[in-house]
Amino acid sequence: MLVGYVRVSKADGSQTLAPQRDAMAAAGVEPDRIYEDLASGRRDDRPGLAACLKALQPGNTLVLWKLDRLGRDLRHLVNTVDELRTRGVGLKVIAGAGAQIDTTTANGRLAFGIFAAFAEFERELISERTNAGLAAARARGRMGGRPRKMDRATLMMAMAAMADREAKATEVARRLGLTTTTLYVYVNGDGTPKAAGQALLDAPAAVRPRQLQVAG
Repeated sequence: MLVGYVRVSKADGSQTLAPQRDAMAAAGVEPDRIYEDLASGRRDDRPGLAACLKALQPGNTLVLWKLDRLGRDLRHLVNTVDELRTRGVGLKVIAGAGAQIDTTTANGRLAFGIFAAFAEFERELISERTNAGLAAARARGRMGGRPRKMDRATLMMAMAAMADREAKATEVARRLGLTTTTLYVYVNGDGTPKAAGQALLDAPAAVRPRQLQVAG
């Protein structure tokens, strides 16, 4: 079964879903199997995408007008495509840079497999960076004792560690010498920075010490 997903970034009427819906119809997607969002691709809260991914079953194929309709960034795109593959869900991209992806063809399956390789590479890279960072932290005596406050280097290690789906916040916090509360002040469960974390990342070097006032 073909399931479509369409999206435009603006809900003010200046952009229309009609061209994408027409492309879906031409690809054989039934109108009642098309999910839609009127939101920027960078937003996490896209109810249409969430419903679409939930509805997909093994053997289904997700149809996109362009690949950028799906992912909010490269990491999100790679991980989402890899998740579809592991669930037994196919992918077909109609136009744009990803139009070579069509799991009903041999070349399309090859392109689909490349995403799996990228996802595995990213997981290994994150693991290597995290282990190296934690080893450096231990060497500097950051294990045990009074919980430390957040700084930019620790934040970046925390983000890399939390991006691993199997990471446990309590263990990440313990290894970095933080409390779990402090960790979650700065980092979301998927490794993306919260407002306080983004402020710390964006702050000039001379200002960063002021960002460390959140109690551990």
